[in-house]
Amino acid sequence: MPSQYQQLIEFDQQHIWHPYTSLNHPTPVFPVESASGVRLKLADGHELIDGMSSWWAAVHGYNHPALNAAVEEQLKKMSHVMFGGLTHQPAVDLAKTLIDITHEDLQHVFFADSGSVSVEVAMKMAIQYWASKGQPQKQRLLTIENAYHGDTFGAMAVCDPDNGMHHLFKGVLAKHFFAKRPHCKDSKHYDQEAIADLQRLLEVHQSSIAAVILEPIVQGAGGMHFYSPAYLKKARELCDEFDVLLILDEIATGFGRTGSLFAYQQANVCADILCVGKALTGGYMSLAATLCSSKVANGIGGGEYPTLMHGPTFMANPLACAVANASLKLLLDSPWQQRVQAIEQQLRIELEPCRNLAAVKDVRIKGAIGVVELHKPIDIHWMQPRFVELGVWVRPFSNLVYVMPPYIMKAADLSQITSAMQQVVSEIT
Repeated sequence: MPSQYQQLIEFDQQHIWHPYTSLNHPTPVFPVESASGVRLKLADGHELIDGMSSWWAAVHGYNHPALNAAVEEQLKKMSHVMFGGLTHQPAVDLAKTLIDITHEDLQHVFFADSGSVSVEVAMKMAIQYWASKGQPQKQRLLTIENAYHGDTFGAMAVCDPDNGMHHLFKGVLAKHFFAKRPHCKDSKHYDQEAIADLQRLLEVHQSSIAAVILEPIVQGAGGMHFYSPAYLKKARELCDEFDVLLILDEIATGFGRTGSLFAYQQANVCADILCVGKALTGGYMSLAATLCSSKVANGIGGGEYPTLMHGPTFMANPLACAVANASLKLLLDSPWQQRVQAIEQQLRIELEPCRNLAAVKDVRIKGAIGVVELHKPIDIHWMQPRFVELGVWVRPFSNLVYVMPPYIMKAADLSQITSAMQQVVSEIT
């Protein structure tokens, strides 16, 4: 008779889809019983040090008393109320904070359910802005190869159509423009050639382009590539020159992950539209936001199509807004910059030896992000359980073994993760 633990796994693998998996060939799953600090406790009693921050969101770790208290206090008042025709203090407070900590031009906030939805809203804003300005032909977006902006249909259309996760849907997605990915890892390697393809596409198609959309400085799930702030600065200048909007997707990079509160700050630029999510609630609940400038908001509101046509059922959920307020206060009151800097320095030292391993193509570090790129795609069926054996939670994908640890992680725990990464990669034949 299978144990309850094994029954749980078997039911899960027979009936429940996990992200990017096949029910016919399920990947290993590991039941979690609880989580606290930087540790996940599995149902079989094993503990794992979490190197992923639950897909980059749990920056304060798990089961944090301040965030727990925020949820409990809000729950006593109301868990949810529709945002159509009603408002509430948690949403107003959160909007105020987001406006205060982002660029001064960003004065307006739309609350969304998830990062993908915030990108959908951003795209709608850009297209509707130009329609309201009397230029309805400006409906297409421009981004760069290896982009990733989410899994919904609008967001998929601005993900890399050939090398990304959504090429199956290429024939039914809206057609947008893709410039060559910049290979300038830092300002030393930036030159005009890096931006030339983006500039060429703007020159040729400016009349039909509504906005450029970019992940600033760090591309996430499209390949974990880093590029120079100089590229982003030049992209902003080109958007102004060719009269298109700039959307920055900070869902993965926002709230300190790259070493600055927002990655765009490293280029000293401002977006017309900004998407944030993931770490917004400290990983407690799904919530995202799309911020825009008064230029965009007034352009939409003062034109032929003044009503922004989007409205999620759980928009500005009070529980999510309350815990987001607590998470942002916790972050801003903490020495997050020193913590991220310490993680970065340790990752540089401890992952650098991986560069000498036969399986490794490159090692990249930026803020609290450590990436080991392999020559070949990983075998998740072997690699995931191997990391669990070594007492860490690292979730590789494609040919990437990477970590984005919680900011509160201690040096000894991070060393166990980097040692496990080096060990597992060294075992690849």
